[in-house]
Amino acid sequence: MDLHYLIKGLAIGFSVAAPVGPIGILCINRTLTKGKLHGFVSGLGAATADALYGLVAAFGLTFITSFLLSQKIWLQLIGGLFLCYLGIQTFHSRPAEKAAVVQKSTQLFESFFSILILTVTNPMTILFFIGIFSGIGLSNESFSLPSALQMVVGVFIGSGLWWLSLSLGVGIFKSAFTSQRLSWINKLSGCIIGGFGLWSLFQLIL
Repeated sequence: MDLHYLIKGLAIGFSVAAPVGPIGILCINRTLTKGKLHGFVSGLGAATADALYGLVAAFGLTFITSFLLSQKIWLQLIGGLFLCYLGIQTFHSRPAEKAAVVQKSTQLFESFFSILILTVTNPMTILFFIGIFSGIGLSNESFSLPSALQMVVGVFIGSGLWWLSLSLGVGIFKSAFTSQRLSWINKLSGCIIGGFGLWSLFQLIL
């Protein structure tokens, strides 16, 4: 079984989740105030939203593969440039100073569902996945329904791994997460996203 697209999806999911914005701050806050489990379950809400948007992008691209493949050079160029832009934007972004606003809750399901809704209502997420799936997923004709499913599963796993790492890390090193270190997380994520874009553009000249 070729796990090529699963691994790509894992890297995409991790890099999408890593930038520290209001959702990340909220998950950190829940970890500090309610414990690691609440922080992780909250993060799974964001991971589920990422997977849902990835699903929409992946299946939307799969169903119009014949047209997209005929335009794959332009799509790859646009997707690669868009990823480079997102990488630069993420690299220079600053950690949010306050958490996203949400009603207090002591239930795990409410922690999960509130983050899911907050993430789904961000319209930029679907644009990100359309750009990244265009720039990476359609670089060759092997992109198919199984490939799309692998990438979506990989996105969920990669995003979930980030939130697990974040909740565990915050729980263990509560005093170590300074604003400066959160800024370095953004820079690393920006490099990963920008690297995907540069690789997509590099493939055009091969």
